[in-house]
Formats: sequence, C-alpha cells, structure tokens
Amino acid sequence: MPLCVFDIAPDGTARPPDPDHPLGDGYRWWHFDITDSDLPEFLADNVPEIPAAALMAQETRPRCDPFGDGLILNLRGVNLNADGPADRMVAVRMWVAPNLVVTVRMRKVFALQALREESEAGHAPVTPMGFVTALTARLMARVRDTVFDLADRIDVMEDNVHEDGAPLPDALVEERRMAIRLRRYLAPQRDALIALLAADTDLVSQSQQERLREQTNLAKLAVEELESLIARMTTVQDHHTAQAALAQGRNGYVLSIVAAVFLPLGFLTGLFGVNVGGMPGIDSKWAFAVLCVGLLILTAIAVWLLRRMRWI
Repeated sequence: MPLCVFDIAPDGTARPPDPDHPLGDGYRWWHFDITDSDLPEFLADNVPEIPAAALMAQETRPRCDPFGDGLILNLRGVNLNADGPADRMVAVRMWVAPNLVVTVRMRKVFALQALREESEAGHAPVTPMGFVTALTARLMARVRDTVFDLADRIDVMEDNVHEDGAPLPDALVEERRMAIRLRRYLAPQRDALIALLAADTDLVSQSQQERLREQTNLAKLAVEELESLIARMTTVQDHHTAQAALAQGRNGYVLSIVAAVFLPLGFLTGLFGVNVGGMPGIDSKWAFAVLCVGLLILTAIAVWLLRRMRWI
C-alpha cells in the first residue's frame, strides 16, 4: 500500500482517487516506501522499465534525466530523523510525467511529509513540475540552514585559533567529516538542478524555471560554502599542527642548549668523582671550592661561546 495517493486538481485541491471522479487535467501523486511489497507490481503497471528501475535502486545519487515525456529525478535532503546525523542525507526518487508523480523514499523525508499535509489541507502544487519545485525548495531550505549553522561553528573555531594555548577543537574532525559528506551529495545535486533547468521538456513553465533557478543558485552557494569550510578547517588544523611543531622545536632547542652547557661540566664532575688514588686535591680543604669556581668559569665560557656562535 502506498504511504499516500492523491488526485490533485488544477486548483490545488487534492482527494483520494475515486473511479466516479476522473482525473481530468490534474495529476496523480503516488508516494511509496521502498520496502512496500506492492511497489514492484505498481511500477510494472504504471511506469516505464528504466524509470521503474531507478525508483527501486537501493543506492542513488542526485540526477536529472529526461525519459520520453517524463523526467527521472533523484534529490537529496538533510536527515532530520532520529536514526542518524544530518549529513546522512535522505534520498527522494521521483518519476515525473505530465499526469503522474511517483515518489519513493527509503527513510522519512520531512519535506515530502509537509507536501502531504498541504495536499490534505487542499493546497497541493497545481502541476507535476510545481510539485518538484515545491519539494526542491523545502529540501534546499533545510540544506541551507544546515550549511550555515556549520559555517557559524567554524567561525567560532577560527576566532579561537589565535588564542595562546588554545587546544585543537575536539569537534573539528567531525565537523570536517560532515562538510565532506554534505558536499559529496550536494555537488551532484547542483548538477542535477542545472540539468533540470536545461531539460528540453514541456513540463517546466517559465515561472517554474525562475523558481528552479533560485534553488539552483542556492545549491551552488551551498557547495561553494562547503568547499570554503573544508579549506578553512584544514587551515585551522594546519595552524594547530604548526604551533605544536613550533613548541616541540622550541623545547628541543632549550634542551640542546642545556645539554651543551652541562656536557663539559658532567665530564669534569665525573672525572673528579672516580674513586682511585692520585686524584688532586684530596688532602686540600680548598679543593672543592676551587672545583666549584672552575665549574662556574667553565659554564660562563660555554655560554659565551654559544652566544658568539649565535646559538642563543
């Protein structure tokens, strides 16, 4: 059984199919879950073979391909379900013909749910391409909000990056992964919308082209913003990596200077610490003081040499 089916009149009113009331100039919208056992039989009876196979595909990417007098259209939206993060995008598979719209989902798509509620209230899109335009607008609005929210979080990371001692943000890796996943689907979705604008079909009116052009520009903006965010997060990562390398190098430099100063001192104290006969100063009460003064002088000479060599 379909999730919903409506006969939509040219004035936007929708009703369940009724044999006593022919469809007329309107169109019929069928909406299925891909797990519906009745779906294969319905597609075999009502949809050409190639579009039917596209509707049943388990894995999809955004696309727009004319077929006969209709369009095979796949779009993606951000995931608002509780089963995963927003970047695990939900797919909408569509077959759009002059008097028929078939949509198939794998997970709940809130944009389709909103169209269903509007149809039940008698405010459905009046044409098949009007349906596509309305659905695209809802999908892209949620995409826009998700991308801009991500941009705001990256702005905060960038503002904190120059604070002394600021650690690498724990969320950076996940935010970067999210941006990459979103771009993976939004880049082909941008291309699909561009192809939809260029499609040679009578389904798209002039006013619908203008609305689709705005959604296409929004898709382009989202992809460009995601590419910028990925680069900015790489810069934040590189900054922290450079700061860590600088700190490590500075610490190693200090240790090297200390080792260079104390190396001769360690040699002398080790030499005078051997417990064998014949060591000078064993019977002199001033021997220890003389040794300490000599070590101080040697330290001063070592520091002077390091400064003269411009090591410090």
